Amino acid sequence: MIATADHVVSMHYKLTNPEGEVLDSSEGREPLAYLHGHSNIIPGLEKQLEGKEVGDKLIAKVPAAEGYGEFQEGLVVDAKRSQFPEDADLQVGMQFQAQTQGGPRMARIASVEGEDVKVDMNHPLAGVDLTFDVEITDIRAAKDEEITHGHVHQGDCGDGCGCGH
Repeated sequence: MIATADHVVSMHYKLTNPEGEVLDSSEGREPLAYLHGHSNIIPGLEKQLEGKEVGDKLIAKVPAAEGYGEFQEGLVVDAKRSQFPEDADLQVGMQFQAQTQGGPRMARIASVEGEDVKVDMNHPLAGVDLTFDVEITDIRAAKDEEITHGHVHQGDCGDGCGCGH
């Protein structure tokens, strides 16, 4: 079986940045399972996994544009300390959910200088080229309910999978 749309692909992986720092890894955990062709993982990695088979190993170099996107200066906004809860201890790097015109969005504090707060709504890995060291451990045909819901189920939907459908 090969990694194509509507297949559940399981893989072990190690994610590194251009400096070689390990950002994430499945080491010591179960392999990551995702539904291929349903945008469950970043596009650049999914594209490179297309057509792979169980046992295949690869180094997937994913440019920022095909990962978490390029860094966008327009997503760094100025705010005032008074826009946050009074008791909030604002620290650089702190993440929170911001309410935007486009709906809720994850954000992080980029800087705090007196009353001035810079808020960055870029993904923390925006603008970063990524390298994935991957080994495909399993591929199976997706169940109809997984295809309908657009993600992998660990059990029968409604019986503990936690997807809420």
